[in-house]
Amino acid sequence: MGERIEAELVASVREIRVSEGDVVRAGEAVVILEAMKLEIPVVAGTSGTVAKVDVAPGDEVQEGDLLAVIA
Repeated sequence: MGERIEAELVASVREIRVSEGDVVRAGEAVVILEAMKLEIPVVAGTSGTVAKVDVAPGDEVQEGDLLAVIA
């Protein structure tokens, strides 16, 4: 199915930097999370096409929650 990008901590989604169908490179920020007033970029581990974005700005996420999938 591709690379699953998951939340590494409990946080809120501050910004989505990609849309489904976008091409991303490894290391590119896909989602920005916010926890304790810190912005935490979540980056793609591999290059590919964004197959799915599973969150929206303002969503609260738990550790391990799916944020996006890169095909």
